[in-house]
Amino acid sequence: MTAHQPPSPAFADQTWWRWLATLAVAGIVLAFGAPEGIAPEGWRLFAIFLATIVGSILRPAPPSAVVLFGVCAMAATKTMTPALALKGYSDPVVWLVLCAFFISKGVMKTGLGRRIAFLFIRALGKKSLGLGYALVGTDAVLATVVPSNSARAGGIVFPIVRSLSEAYDSTPGATRRRLGAYLMKTVYQCDVIACAMFLTGQASNVIIAKFAMDAAQVELTYAKWMLGGIVPGLVALLLVPYVLFRVYPPEVRETPHATEFAQAELDKIGPMVRGEKLMLAVFCLVAILWMTPSVHGIHYAVVALLGVCTLLLLGVVEWADLLAERQAWDTFIWYGGLVRMAEALGETGVTKRFAEVTGAWTSGWDWAPALAILVLIYFYAHYAFASITAHATAMFTPFLVVAMGAGAPPQLAVLSLAAASNLDASLTHYGTTHSPIYFGANYVTQKEWWRLGFLVSLVTLGTWATVGVAWWKVLGWW
Repeated sequence: MTAHQPPSPAFADQTWWRWLATLAVAGIVLAFGAPEGIAPEGWRLFAIFLATIVGSILRPAPPSAVVLFGVCAMAATKTMTPALALKGYSDPVVWLVLCAFFISKGVMKTGLGRRIAFLFIRALGKKSLGLGYALVGTDAVLATVVPSNSARAGGIVFPIVRSLSEAYDSTPGATRRRLGAYLMKTVYQCDVIACAMFLTGQASNVIIAKFAMDAAQVELTYAKWMLGGIVPGLVALLLVPYVLFRVYPPEVRETPHATEFAQAELDKIGPMVRGEKLMLAVFCLVAILWMTPSVHGIHYAVVALLGVCTLLLLGVVEWADLLAERQAWDTFIWYGGLVRMAEALGETGVTKRFAEVTGAWTSGWDWAPALAILVLIYFYAHYAFASITAHATAMFTPFLVVAMGAGAPPQLAVLSLAAASNLDASLTHYGTTHSPIYFGANYVTQKEWWRLGFLVSLVTLGTWATVGVAWWKVLGWW
């Protein structure tokens, strides 16, 4: 979930001011002193947590390294014992994310993801709008089990988008609007929707689910997240490519060669081989087990572990493949530390105090407008974040507590903020991990990206606020 950058000395390339700003945040918090009712250790933890979030945004070092510094600081300052500071790395949620990355490695290694994409393109790709839907459909199907949006949309779908664009002589520069600009923007915006539809849509969702359980005792299982997101998600996936087609149309409307391209690629790939068949079987088995925990009672993290072990036993992936999966281990370090910090912060009473202070702002309001305003503030605050994880870790729990304090039904508040946590990445060209991949292709200008991102935000927010809320009412969730 983090973009890997070449290592650099701490004070090279002007990173010194990023470190200074990060440390200054902790210093300012500590200078104010702990408010009445908050233990010194709790206030020290708040300072470390806030500095970690700011460091994840400013990036004086890779975000995972910043989190590791934070974990070290918790133990070194005796804010926590070493065992408690490292406790997050034993959390099943963190292991679920790690194993899901390993499963996605099998999808990419066997070529199953590419095959799914070409099958969609062959079926729907005769027109540019249909081509957009085909690529979006590929991403949505993969999101059911591949938790890395950068691996999914960046590693599997992006090369195909670029190849199709170039096949129609659409390259960065004068010909970008022939086809490439529309496809790049459509796939990115719809990947953000797919992120909101499934617990595995992107890796931060499992942490959001943990926050929901800790703060509101609302359990977001794989099945519940999918059931809640599937209806508004499918509506949004139908609307967004069409809206972009109308307001940001490609010059090329007919793309018969796309189906020929897909067929040619499928011919090159040939029939499914043993590795692909086994990967597909494990893919389906893991998804089914995630959707039916009430039947078998196996924790979803254990299901993921079983999936990885099965792939290893069958030889679909090798141990060396998993050791080399840098993004998985990078995410493991990042999330393990953040999960522990956020959990411990909730135990200190700092989050509760924040809710009490900010809750006075909505005092006397009906819960519906209070929730709507809080979701809007939460959503558009993402302009200040370059990471879904950093945004959700910093703001999800406080906003959820304030919303419930205003009287909002807990499940409605959780589902609304969980969706917003993903959909808000549509706004900017740095909203989530793979944003730089699509923006860096140079098919869409920054001005266009922000303008279209805001427009799409109105569509997706409107969809979840109407279709989503109505669907959750039908399900009896509020």
